[in-house]
Amino acid sequence: MESSVLESIGVEIIGVMSPVSICMFLVVLLVYALSPSNPSSSSSIRTAANLVYLENPTDSTSQKLEGALLNALVFVILIALVTFLLVLLYYYNFTNFLKNYMRFSAFFVLATMGGSIFLSIIQHFSIPIDSITCFLLLFNFTLVGVLSMFAAGMPIFLRQAYMVSLGIIVAAWFTKLPEWTTWVLLVALALYDLVAVLAPGGPLKLLVELASSRDEELPALVYEARPTMPRNASALAFLVAGFSDSGSVELQAVSRDNASPNQNDSVVELDSFACDGGERNRDEGQRLLLVDRHSSSSDSSVSVVSDRARQFGSAGSEIVADEEEMSPLVQTTGSGNGREQLRRDATEMFSRGIKLGLGDFIFYSVLVGRAAMYDLMTVYACYLAIISGLGCTLILLSVCHRALPALPISIALGVIFYFLTRLLMEPFVVGTSTNLLMF
Repeated sequence: MESSVLESIGVEIIGVMSPVSICMFLVVLLVYALSPSNPSSSSSIRTAANLVYLENPTDSTSQKLEGALLNALVFVILIALVTFLLVLLYYYNFTNFLKNYMRFSAFFVLATMGGSIFLSIIQHFSIPIDSITCFLLLFNFTLVGVLSMFAAGMPIFLRQAYMVSLGIIVAAWFTKLPEWTTWVLLVALALYDLVAVLAPGGPLKLLVELASSRDEELPALVYEARPTMPRNASALAFLVAGFSDSGSVELQAVSRDNASPNQNDSVVELDSFACDGGERNRDEGQRLLLVDRHSSSSDSSVSVVSDRARQFGSAGSEIVADEEEMSPLVQTTGSGNGREQLRRDATEMFSRGIKLGLGDFIFYSVLVGRAAMYDLMTVYACYLAIISGLGCTLILLSVCHRALPALPISIALGVIFYFLTRLLMEPFVVGTSTNLLMF
Protein backbone atom coordinates (compact mmCIF):
# COMPACT_ATOMS: atom_id res chain seq x y z
CA MET A 1 0.00 0.00 0.00
CA GLU A 2 2.84 2.41 0.75
CA SER A 3 4.39 1.88 -2.68
CA SER A 4 1.03 2.43 -4.39
CA VAL A 5 0.60 5.75 -2.59
CA LEU A 6 4.08 6.87 -3.59
CA GLU A 7 3.58 5.78 -7.19
CA SER A 8 0.27 7.64 -7.58
CA ILE A 9 1.26 10.71 -5.55
CA GLY A 10 1.72 12.73 -8.75
CA VAL A 11 -1.84 12.02 -9.90
CA GLU A 12 -3.24 12.80 -6.47
CA ILE A 13 -1.30 16.08 -6.25
CA ILE A 14 -2.72 17.18 -9.60
CA GLY A 15 -6.19 16.15 -8.42
CA VAL A 16 -5.92 18.59 -5.51
CA MET A 17 -3.92 21.38 -7.15
CA SER A 18 -6.31 21.72 -10.08
CA PRO A 19 -9.39 22.77 -8.03
CA VAL A 20 -7.22 24.96 -5.79
CA SER A 21 -5.83 26.73 -8.86
CA ILE A 22 -9.32 27.16 -10.33
CA CYS A 23 -10.59 28.59 -7.05
CA MET A 24 -7.72 31.10 -6.81
CA PHE A 25 -8.04 32.08 -10.48
CA LEU A 26 -11.77 32.80 -10.22
CA VAL A 27 -11.30 34.78 -7.01
CA VAL A 28 -8.67 36.93 -8.76
CA LEU A 29 -11.11 37.54 -11.62
CA LEU A 30 -13.84 38.56 -9.17
CA VAL A 31 -11.48 40.91 -7.38
CA TYR A 32 -10.45 42.56 -10.64
CA ALA A 33 -14.05 42.81 -11.85
CA LEU A 34 -15.79 43.96 -8.68
CA SER A 35 -13.17 45.89 -6.73
CA PRO A 36 -13.36 49.70 -6.97
CA SER A 37 -10.65 51.58 -8.83
CA ASN A 38 -9.52 53.19 -5.57
CA PRO A 39 -9.36 50.51 -2.84
CA SER A 40 -8.85 53.09 -0.07
CA SER A 41 -12.22 54.65 -0.87
CA SER A 42 -14.14 51.40 -0.33
CA SER A 43 -15.87 50.99 3.00
CA SER A 44 -14.87 48.01 5.16
CA ILE A 45 -17.54 45.53 6.15
CA ARG A 46 -18.13 44.41 9.72
CA THR A 47 -17.66 40.65 10.07
CA ALA A 48 -16.49 38.16 12.67
CA ALA A 49 -12.93 38.81 11.47
CA ASN A 50 -12.96 42.49 12.52
CA LEU A 51 -15.26 42.65 15.51
CA VAL A 52 -12.85 44.60 17.72
CA TYR A 53 -11.24 47.05 15.33
CA LEU A 54 -12.51 48.56 12.07
CA GLU A 55 -9.53 49.87 10.16
CA ASN A 56 -9.51 53.50 9.07
CA PRO A 57 -7.12 54.77 6.37
CA THR A 58 -6.22 57.76 8.56
CA ASP A 59 -5.03 55.57 11.45
CA SER A 60 -1.34 55.28 12.17
CA THR A 61 0.68 52.14 11.44
CA SER A 62 0.87 51.19 15.13
CA GLN A 63 -2.89 51.53 15.50
CA LYS A 64 -3.52 49.38 12.43
CA LEU A 65 -1.10 46.69 13.64
CA GLU A 66 -2.55 46.64 17.16
CA GLY A 67 -6.12 46.53 15.86
CA ALA A 68 -5.27 43.77 13.37
CA LEU A 69 -3.68 41.67 16.13
CA LEU A 70 -6.78 42.06 18.30
CA ASN A 71 -9.07 41.12 15.40
CA ALA A 72 -7.00 38.03 14.61
CA LEU A 73 -6.90 36.96 18.26
CA VAL A 74 -10.68 37.27 18.68
CA PHE A 75 -11.36 35.48 15.39
CA VAL A 76 -9.05 32.56 16.23
CA ILE A 77 -10.63 32.23 19.68
CA LEU A 78 -14.10 32.11 18.11
CA ILE A 79 -13.01 29.46 15.63
CA ALA A 80 -11.42 27.38 18.39
CA LEU A 81 -14.58 27.56 20.55
CA VAL A 82 -16.84 26.59 17.66
CA THR A 83 -14.52 23.72 16.69
CA PHE A 84 -14.43 22.36 20.25
CA LEU A 85 -18.23 22.60 20.35
CA LEU A 86 -18.48 20.58 17.13
CA VAL A 87 -16.08 17.99 18.54
CA LEU A 88 -18.20 17.74 21.69
CA LEU A 89 -21.39 17.28 19.69
CA TYR A 90 -19.75 14.67 17.49
CA TYR A 91 -18.40 12.85 20.56
CA TYR A 92 -21.94 12.53 21.94
CA ASN A 93 -23.25 11.31 18.57
CA PHE A 94 -25.18 14.42 17.53
CA THR A 95 -24.32 13.52 13.96
CA ASN A 96 -27.72 14.42 12.49
CA PHE A 97 -27.55 17.85 14.09
CA LEU A 98 -24.10 18.44 12.60
CA LYS A 99 -25.27 17.36 9.16
CA ASN A 100 -28.28 19.67 9.33
CA TYR A 101 -26.03 22.49 10.53
CA MET A 102 -23.71 21.99 7.56
CA ARG A 103 -26.69 21.93 5.20
CA PHE A 104 -27.98 25.18 6.64
CA SER A 105 -24.53 26.77 6.47
CA ALA A 106 -24.09 25.81 2.83
CA PHE A 107 -27.61 27.04 1.98
CA PHE A 108 -27.00 30.35 3.79
CA VAL A 109 -23.66 30.99 2.09
CA LEU A 110 -24.90 30.12 -1.39
CA ALA A 111 -28.15 32.07 -1.03
CA THR A 112 -27.02 35.26 0.73
CA MET A 113 -23.32 35.73 0.04
CA GLY A 114 -23.49 34.07 -3.36
CA GLY A 115 -26.61 36.05 -4.21
CA SER A 116 -24.88 39.30 -3.30
CA ILE A 117 -21.94 38.48 -5.60
CA PHE A 118 -24.39 37.45 -8.33
CA LEU A 119 -26.21 40.80 -8.09
CA SER A 120 -22.90 42.67 -8.13
CA ILE A 121 -21.89 40.87 -11.34
CA ILE A 122 -25.26 41.71 -12.92
CA GLN A 123 -24.92 45.38 -12.02
CA HIS A 124 -21.28 45.64 -13.05
CA PHE A 125 -21.74 44.08 -16.49
CA SER A 126 -25.29 45.47 -16.99
CA ILE A 127 -26.78 42.04 -17.69
CA PRO A 128 -30.43 42.38 -18.80
CA ILE A 129 -32.36 40.09 -16.44
CA ASP A 130 -35.58 40.57 -14.51
CA SER A 131 -35.96 40.00 -10.78
CA ILE A 132 -38.11 36.85 -11.11
CA THR A 133 -35.61 35.10 -13.37
CA CYS A 134 -32.77 36.18 -11.10
CA PHE A 135 -34.56 34.73 -8.07
CA LEU A 136 -35.29 31.45 -9.85
CA LEU A 137 -31.70 31.08 -10.99
CA LEU A 138 -30.38 31.78 -7.51
CA PHE A 139 -32.88 29.41 -5.90
CA ASN A 140 -32.04 26.59 -8.30
CA PHE A 141 -28.31 27.19 -7.87
CA THR A 142 -28.63 27.07 -4.08
CA LEU A 143 -30.93 24.06 -3.95
CA VAL A 144 -28.87 21.99 -6.39
CA GLY A 145 -25.74 22.96 -4.48
CA VAL A 146 -27.05 21.73 -1.15
CA LEU A 147 -28.34 18.50 -2.69
CA SER A 148 -25.10 17.82 -4.57
CA MET A 149 -22.96 18.30 -1.46
CA PHE A 150 -25.05 16.28 0.99
CA ALA A 151 -27.47 14.01 -0.88
CA ALA A 152 -26.62 10.46 -1.92
CA GLY A 153 -26.28 9.41 -5.52
CA MET A 154 -25.07 12.77 -6.87
CA PRO A 155 -22.14 12.85 -9.32
CA ILE A 156 -18.79 13.40 -7.65
CA PHE A 157 -17.91 16.06 -10.23
CA LEU A 158 -20.96 18.13 -9.28
CA ARG A 159 -20.11 17.87 -5.60
CA GLN A 160 -16.55 18.97 -6.24
CA ALA A 161 -17.71 21.89 -8.40
CA TYR A 162 -20.01 23.19 -5.67
CA MET A 163 -17.28 22.79 -3.07
CA VAL A 164 -15.05 25.02 -5.18
CA SER A 165 -17.94 27.48 -5.70
CA LEU A 166 -18.47 27.67 -1.96
CA GLY A 167 -14.80 28.45 -1.43
CA ILE A 168 -14.88 31.15 -4.12
CA ILE A 169 -17.89 32.88 -2.55
CA VAL A 170 -16.46 32.96 0.98
CA ALA A 171 -13.00 33.98 -0.24
CA ALA A 172 -14.46 36.84 -2.29
CA TRP A 173 -16.11 38.17 0.88
CA PHE A 174 -12.92 37.86 2.93
CA THR A 175 -11.04 39.96 0.38
CA LYS A 176 -13.20 42.90 1.48
CA LEU A 177 -11.40 42.98 4.83
CA PRO A 178 -8.83 45.73 5.46
CA GLU A 179 -5.26 44.99 4.37
CA TRP A 180 -3.59 44.85 7.79
CA THR A 181 -6.34 42.69 9.24
CA THR A 182 -6.13 40.32 6.26
CA TRP A 183 -2.39 39.64 6.55
CA VAL A 184 -2.33 39.25 10.32
CA LEU A 185 -5.41 37.03 10.13
CA LEU A 186 -3.80 34.73 7.56
CA VAL A 187 -0.68 34.27 9.69
CA ALA A 188 -2.77 33.67 12.83
CA LEU A 189 -4.93 31.07 11.08
CA ALA A 190 -1.86 29.24 9.77
CA LEU A 191 -0.48 29.03 13.31
CA TYR A 192 -3.85 27.92 14.68
CA ASP A 193 -4.11 25.23 11.99
CA LEU A 194 -0.68 23.95 12.96
CA VAL A 195 -1.65 23.67 16.64
CA ALA A 196 -5.17 22.35 16.05
CA VAL A 197 -4.01 19.45 13.85
CA LEU A 198 -0.70 18.44 15.45
CA ALA A 199 -1.09 19.33 19.15
CA PRO A 200 -2.17 16.42 21.42
CA GLY A 201 -5.37 18.18 22.48
CA GLY A 202 -6.00 20.02 19.23
CA PRO A 203 -9.67 20.14 18.19
CA LEU A 204 -9.04 19.06 14.60
CA LYS A 205 -6.80 16.23 15.79
CA LEU A 206 -9.55 15.03 18.14
CA LEU A 207 -12.11 15.25 15.34
CA VAL A 208 -9.96 13.20 12.95
CA GLU A 209 -9.25 10.57 15.64
CA LEU A 210 -12.95 10.25 16.49
CA ALA A 211 -13.90 9.85 12.83
CA SER A 212 -11.16 7.25 12.33
CA SER A 213 -12.16 5.25 15.41
CA ARG A 214 -15.78 5.17 14.23
CA ASP A 215 -14.83 4.53 10.61
CA GLU A 216 -16.99 7.47 9.49
CA GLU A 217 -16.61 10.47 7.25
CA LEU A 218 -15.48 13.71 8.83
CA PRO A 219 -18.48 15.85 9.83
CA ALA A 220 -17.17 18.83 7.90
CA LEU A 221 -17.11 20.38 4.45
CA VAL A 222 -14.15 18.57 2.92
CA TYR A 223 -13.05 18.41 -0.71
CA GLU A 224 -12.17 14.83 -1.62
CA ALA A 225 -9.90 14.15 -4.58
CA ARG A 226 -10.53 10.51 -5.39
CA PRO A 227 -7.61 8.69 -7.05
CA THR A 228 -8.08 7.83 -10.70
CA MET A 229 -6.38 4.94 -12.43
CA PRO A 230 -5.36 4.65 -16.09
CA ARG A 231 -7.17 2.30 -18.40
CA ASN A 232 -4.09 0.31 -19.38
CA ALA A 233 -2.74 -0.20 -15.88
CA SER A 234 -1.17 -3.62 -15.58
CA ALA A 235 -1.40 -6.05 -12.67
CA LEU A 236 -4.66 -4.46 -11.46
CA ALA A 237 -8.32 -5.27 -11.82
CA PHE A 238 -10.99 -2.60 -11.31
CA LEU A 239 -14.55 -2.55 -10.10
CA VAL A 240 -16.47 -1.09 -13.04
CA ALA A 241 -20.08 -1.73 -12.06
CA GLY A 242 -22.27 -3.19 -9.38
CA PHE A 243 -25.06 -1.62 -7.37
CA SER A 244 -26.69 -3.43 -4.48
CA ASP A 245 -29.43 -2.33 -2.12
CA SER A 246 -27.90 -4.43 0.62
CA GLY A 247 -24.48 -2.90 0.12
CA SER A 248 -22.70 -6.23 -0.30
CA VAL A 249 -20.31 -7.14 -3.07
CA GLU A 250 -18.89 -10.60 -3.51
CA LEU A 251 -15.78 -11.51 -5.48
CA GLN A 252 -14.44 -14.87 -6.38
CA ALA A 253 -10.91 -15.61 -7.54
CA VAL A 254 -10.20 -18.17 -10.21
CA SER A 255 -6.71 -19.52 -9.63
CA ARG A 256 -4.19 -19.98 -12.37
CA ASP A 257 -4.24 -23.76 -11.87
CA ASN A 258 -7.90 -23.97 -12.86
CA ALA A 259 -7.40 -21.92 -15.99
CA SER A 260 -6.59 -23.36 -19.37
CA PRO A 261 -2.92 -24.22 -19.94
CA ASN A 262 -2.52 -21.93 -22.93
CA GLN A 263 -3.92 -18.94 -21.14
CA ASN A 264 -1.58 -16.75 -19.12
CA ASP A 265 -4.27 -14.52 -17.68
CA SER A 266 -5.50 -13.77 -14.21
CA VAL A 267 -9.26 -13.96 -14.17
CA VAL A 268 -11.43 -12.38 -11.54
CA GLU A 269 -15.14 -12.96 -11.41
CA LEU A 270 -17.33 -10.42 -9.73
CA ASP A 271 -20.82 -11.41 -8.66
CA SER A 272 -23.18 -8.57 -7.90
CA PHE A 273 -26.52 -9.60 -6.53
CA ALA A 274 -29.63 -7.45 -6.36
CA CYS A 275 -31.96 -7.79 -3.40
CA ASP A 276 -35.69 -8.28 -3.63
CA GLY A 277 -37.51 -8.26 -0.29
CA GLY A 278 -34.30 -8.67 1.68
CA GLU A 279 -33.21 -11.88 -0.18
CA ARG A 280 -30.54 -12.32 -2.84
CA ASN A 281 -31.63 -13.17 -6.33
CA ARG A 282 -28.81 -14.80 -8.23
CA ASP A 283 -30.75 -14.98 -11.49
CA GLU A 284 -31.21 -11.20 -11.64
CA GLY A 285 -27.62 -10.38 -10.67
CA GLN A 286 -24.84 -9.23 -12.88
CA ARG A 287 -21.66 -11.12 -13.58
CA LEU A 288 -18.63 -9.33 -14.85
CA LEU A 289 -15.51 -11.05 -16.03
CA LEU A 290 -12.41 -8.93 -15.62
CA VAL A 291 -9.25 -10.21 -17.23
CA ASP A 292 -5.95 -8.81 -16.09
CA ARG A 293 -3.06 -9.51 -18.42
CA HIS A 294 0.47 -9.28 -17.12
CA SER A 295 3.78 -10.87 -17.99
CA SER A 296 5.07 -11.63 -14.52
CA SER A 297 6.51 -14.98 -13.43
CA SER A 298 4.31 -18.04 -13.44
CA ASP A 299 4.29 -18.35 -9.65
CA SER A 300 2.76 -14.90 -9.06
CA SER A 301 -0.66 -14.93 -7.46
CA VAL A 302 -3.63 -12.65 -7.27
CA SER A 303 -5.04 -11.32 -4.04
CA VAL A 304 -8.71 -10.59 -4.27
CA VAL A 305 -9.96 -7.87 -1.98
CA SER A 306 -13.56 -7.85 -0.95
CA ASP A 307 -15.19 -5.27 1.26
CA ARG A 308 -18.45 -3.52 1.72
CA ALA A 309 -19.05 -0.37 -0.28
CA ARG A 310 -18.97 2.98 1.48
CA GLN A 311 -22.29 4.06 2.93
CA PHE A 312 -23.61 7.28 1.42
CA GLY A 313 -26.87 7.64 3.32
CA SER A 314 -30.02 5.87 4.42
CA ALA A 315 -31.14 5.37 0.82
CA GLY A 316 -28.63 2.57 0.43
CA SER A 317 -25.04 2.02 -0.50
CA GLU A 318 -23.37 2.84 -3.75
CA ILE A 319 -20.13 2.19 -5.55
CA VAL A 320 -19.32 4.98 -7.97
CA ALA A 321 -17.57 3.54 -11.00
CA ASP A 322 -17.02 4.58 -14.58
CA GLU A 323 -14.20 4.80 -17.08
CA GLU A 324 -12.93 8.10 -15.68
CA GLU A 325 -12.94 7.25 -11.97
CA MET A 326 -12.24 3.77 -10.69
CA SER A 327 -11.02 2.51 -7.33
CA PRO A 328 -8.41 -0.24 -7.30
CA LEU A 329 -9.94 -3.44 -5.99
CA VAL A 330 -7.48 -6.18 -6.84
CA GLN A 331 -3.72 -5.98 -6.48
CA THR A 332 -1.07 -8.55 -7.26
CA THR A 333 1.18 -9.58 -4.41
CA GLY A 334 3.98 -12.05 -3.96
CA SER A 335 2.26 -14.07 -1.29
CA GLY A 336 -1.30 -14.58 -0.13
CA ASN A 337 -2.68 -12.81 2.90
CA GLY A 338 -5.44 -13.63 5.30
CA ARG A 339 -9.03 -12.59 4.74
CA GLU A 340 -8.92 -10.00 7.51
CA GLN A 341 -5.77 -8.44 6.11
CA LEU A 342 -7.41 -8.26 2.70
CA ARG A 343 -10.44 -6.60 4.23
CA ARG A 344 -8.25 -4.00 5.92
CA ASP A 345 -6.42 -3.38 2.66
CA ALA A 346 -9.72 -2.88 0.87
CA THR A 347 -10.84 -0.39 3.50
CA GLU A 348 -7.62 1.54 3.00
CA MET A 349 -8.13 1.49 -0.75
CA PHE A 350 -11.67 2.84 -0.55
CA SER A 351 -10.84 5.47 2.04
CA ARG A 352 -7.53 6.46 0.46
CA GLY A 353 -7.44 9.77 -1.30
CA ILE A 354 -6.41 13.28 -0.39
CA LYS A 355 -8.99 15.32 1.46
CA LEU A 356 -8.59 19.08 1.75
CA GLY A 357 -10.68 21.21 4.05
CA LEU A 358 -12.75 23.97 2.51
CA GLY A 359 -11.01 26.53 4.73
CA ASP A 360 -7.74 25.84 2.91
CA PHE A 361 -9.37 26.74 -0.41
CA ILE A 362 -10.75 29.93 1.13
CA PHE A 363 -7.58 31.29 2.69
CA TYR A 364 -5.36 30.37 -0.27
CA SER A 365 -7.73 32.38 -2.44
CA VAL A 366 -7.88 35.25 0.06
CA LEU A 367 -4.10 35.58 -0.16
CA VAL A 368 -3.98 35.76 -3.97
CA GLY A 369 -7.10 37.96 -3.96
CA ARG A 370 -5.36 40.46 -1.71
CA ALA A 371 -2.29 40.26 -3.95
CA ALA A 372 -4.51 40.96 -6.97
CA MET A 373 -5.36 44.33 -5.45
CA TYR A 374 -1.71 45.32 -5.96
CA ASP A 375 -0.48 43.92 -9.30
CA LEU A 376 -0.30 40.75 -11.38
CA MET A 377 3.38 40.12 -10.70
CA THR A 378 2.57 39.70 -7.03
CA VAL A 379 -0.31 37.38 -7.93
CA TYR A 380 2.03 35.11 -9.92
CA ALA A 381 4.57 34.98 -7.10
CA CYS A 382 1.93 34.22 -4.45
CA TYR A 383 0.31 31.56 -6.62
CA LEU A 384 3.60 29.74 -7.22
CA ALA A 385 4.45 29.97 -3.51
CA ILE A 386 1.07 28.53 -2.46
CA ILE A 387 1.23 25.68 -4.97
CA SER A 388 4.79 24.88 -3.92
CA GLY A 389 3.77 24.81 -0.26
CA LEU A 390 0.79 22.61 -1.04
CA GLY A 391 3.03 20.21 -2.96
CA CYS A 392 5.42 20.00 -0.01
CA THR A 393 2.49 19.31 2.31
CA LEU A 394 1.15 16.54 0.08
CA ILE A 395 4.57 14.90 -0.17
CA LEU A 396 4.84 14.99 3.63
CA LEU A 397 1.36 13.48 3.76
CA SER A 398 2.44 10.51 1.64
CA VAL A 399 5.42 9.94 3.93
CA CYS A 400 3.84 10.54 7.36
CA HIS A 401 0.49 8.76 6.68
CA ARG A 402 -1.37 11.04 9.10
CA ALA A 403 -3.50 14.16 8.97
CA LEU A 404 -1.39 17.27 8.36
CA PRO A 405 -2.30 20.98 8.34
CA ALA A 406 -2.43 22.40 4.83
CA LEU A 407 -2.21 26.10 5.69
CA PRO A 408 1.17 26.70 7.44
CA ILE A 409 3.65 25.99 4.64
CA SER A 410 1.58 27.55 1.85
CA ILE A 411 0.56 30.63 3.84
CA ALA A 412 4.12 31.19 5.09
CA LEU A 413 5.56 30.98 1.58
CA GLY A 414 2.74 33.09 0.15
CA VAL A 415 3.16 35.89 2.69
CA ILE A 416 6.96 35.89 2.32
CA PHE A 417 6.81 35.99 -1.47
CA TYR A 418 4.14 38.71 -1.41
CA PHE A 419 6.28 41.12 0.56
CA LEU A 420 9.48 40.16 -1.25
CA THR A 421 7.83 40.74 -4.61
CA ARG A 422 6.12 43.95 -3.54
CA LEU A 423 9.13 45.47 -1.76
CA LEU A 424 12.06 44.12 -3.83
CA MET A 425 11.11 42.44 -7.10
CA GLU A 426 8.50 44.91 -8.33
CA PRO A 427 10.67 48.06 -7.87
CA PHE A 428 13.62 46.27 -9.51
CA VAL A 429 11.67 45.03 -12.54
CA VAL A 430 9.82 48.32 -13.04
CA GLY A 431 13.04 50.32 -12.66
CA THR A 432 14.97 48.25 -15.19
CA SER A 433 12.04 48.19 -17.64
CA THR A 434 11.52 51.97 -17.55
CA ASN A 435 15.24 52.50 -18.12
CA LEU A 436 15.28 50.00 -21.03
CA LEU A 437 17.70 47.66 -19.29
CA MET A 438 17.79 43.94 -20.07
CA PHE A 439 18.68 41.30 -17.51
